[in-house]
Formats: sequence, structure tokens, C-alpha cells
Amino acid sequence: MRTGLIGQKVGMTRVFRADGQHVPVTVVKVDDCQVVAVRTTERDGYNAVQLGVSNRTPKNVTKPMRGHFAKAKVEPKRKLAEFRVAEDALLEAGARLSPKHFLDGQKVDVSGISIGKGFQGGMRRWNFAGLEATHGVSISHRSHGSTGQCQDPGKVFKGKKMAGHMGATRVTVQNLEIVGADEEKGYLLVKGAVPGAKSGWVLIRDAAKRAAPEGVPYPAALIETAAEEAPVENEAVEAAADDAATEEKKD
Repeated sequence: MRTGLIGQKVGMTRVFRADGQHVPVTVVKVDDCQVVAVRTTERDGYNAVQLGVSNRTPKNVTKPMRGHFAKAKVEPKRKLAEFRVAEDALLEAGARLSPKHFLDGQKVDVSGISIGKGFQGGMRRWNFAGLEATHGVSISHRSHGSTGQCQDPGKVFKGKKMAGHMGATRVTVQNLEIVGADEEKGYLLVKGAVPGAKSGWVLIRDAAKRAAPEGVPYPAALIETAAEEAPVENEAVEAAADDAATEEKKD
């Protein structure tokens, strides 16, 4: 079990396949997703990685959180989330994850906060049929009807479907398909609709009810940072300088 990604919902568009078929997709922005903290069984009792996404101005971050980010040597993030992982899928703090973490055609589960609808009646909230239009019904056409039983038990059970607040809850849509990913721009294209409003945060992880495809990056698809590439460049410069010095000695 490997980590997922945190993304921000941009909106919906469509993608045309080679055969001319168009596919509706949701564009998810994966902006500078980094590992902020690592949870281990020895210290925390479970294995997980804490990811952060979208850089934030340090002056707008509380002092304890600034220390939390400084410990991992990463810039302050707007959104944090934990993903449970296997012991061999733990990542180092500061590692950057790429949108190529998911392959084209792979099935994923997407979680987000659904759009709030306010207080709604039983017909809209639970798809109740309502009462009859005639036959003695005058002002209760959209009511949900009786909610209890008899004198025994003499109460309304918890969880009874009634009118109330609708939306603004955590929703997970399973088995959505990855259509494509753009590592340079940080975009991930997911087929169909995902929960939440525009600019809402979503969590994308491998589908729980589908096997992962072959060739999926494990433990994760990482982006090499300039700090990691710098030693390689320095070695090349030093090697070139040594060669030049050797040629001068020969001359």
C-alpha cells in the first residue's frame, strides 16, 4: 500500500481520444506536493506519510506549524493530509511527488468535501416520493410522513432519514479512471466528476477494490530537486576541470 496525492479541483473539461471520442474529465492541480512528516510503527504505532501541498506565506502560519515545517526543511503548506502506507513504502521528509504517481488508465478513489446544500427536505435529501397529490392531501405533498412507531418504543431512532442539513460532508467516489497527467504544469486528469466545489481539496489514492496496474511507481513517483541534481553537475564540472589540467600538463 503506497501513498496518494493531495490535489486542488480546478474544474471540468473534455479530452478527445485518437478515435475522436471525447471524455469528460476533472482537472486536479497537484501543486508542489511534498512529504512533511513520516509516521513509523516504532515511534507512532503506525506507518504513514504526511503530505503537504501548495506553498503558503510564512508570516500567515502559526509559530508551532512553522517549526513543524522547518523540521522537515520544507516551505509552509496550505493543506496537510496523512496517508497510511506499508513499511516499505515510507518516504523521506522533503521528497516531492509527481502527478505521474498514477498511470494512465489506472483506477483511483477520490475523496473530498461535497458542496453544501443547506437545510433540505426529505424529497431532495433522500429522494423520498412525497405524499399523494390528491386523495385528501392538501398541504403536506412534500412532507416525509411518519417518523416513529407506536407507544413502544415511543421514540425516533437515531439515523432516521429526515429533513436536515445536506452536503458539506466527506464523500469518496471509487474506481475513477486516470486519463492523463502533466508533470510540467502539475495537472492530473480524472475521468468524470469528483466531489467538492472548484478550488476544493481532494485526496487521490489507489483504488481499494481494483488491483494496481503493472509498472506503477513504488513506493512513489518522485521529482528530483535541484539540490539532488547539483552534486552531479559539480562532479561533471570537476571532471572537466581535471581533464583540462591534464591536457595543459601534457602541452
